[in-house]
Amino acid sequence: MAEANISPIPNHVAVIMDGNGRWAKQRKLPRLAGHHAGTENIRNVIRCFAEYEVKYLTLFAFSTENWNRPQDEIQGLMGILEDVVDREAQELHNEGVRLIHLGRLERFSQELQRKIEYAIELTKDNTRMTLSLAADYGGRGEIVDAVKRIVSDGIPPENIDEAILSSYLYTTSLPNPDLIIRTGNEMRTSNFLLWQAAYSEYYFTATLWPDFGREDIERALIAYSQRERRFGGI
Repeated sequence: MAEANISPIPNHVAVIMDGNGRWAKQRKLPRLAGHHAGTENIRNVIRCFAEYEVKYLTLFAFSTENWNRPQDEIQGLMGILEDVVDREAQELHNEGVRLIHLGRLERFSQELQRKIEYAIELTKDNTRMTLSLAADYGGRGEIVDAVKRIVSDGIPPENIDEAILSSYLYTTSLPNPDLIIRTGNEMRTSNFLLWQAAYSEYYFTATLWPDFGREDIERALIAYSQRERRFGGI
């Protein structure tokens, strides 16, 4: 399907990738099979958004709350994440995509940290798209970390405003998301980009993440193009 004529296109799209477990359950497969299927879908989704010239794409891969899942599932997810970063780094670089990480790295294994840092360094000068991988990410924790750093830097309270706080967030180099998509038919934000999403448009779809494809993306972009964004004005 050729790209539909959609305007305006959001500059920054963020996606809460939900539904891997339910996708597997529907097929009587283990949950990790759903996570594998979900990661296999990432490259196609990146390419589709790139074709629409979305300049910033953020994918919510692993939340701070996901550490509460069963240990065997966490270990499986870490293995999948390590394989994906390792496998896709060169392909992202070849396609002009810059990778950055949002969240905390220190709870990941040394090997996973190394691979993420390598991919970030490899792709740092690319300009076609910026892909942000939110892993061990939580919106509340991000704000807490920002406040701690502001205090540590000795910034006087009277000098702290929204611009200062924004500059201390993980997303300091990114524009706020214009459109946030959640797959899997759940209608909640799940601690994702709480500060940055103050005026984002939301789009919820019942499609489970492993099945989320071009037609779903086009429906989301069309819905966005029909919104009237007033940012609190008239």
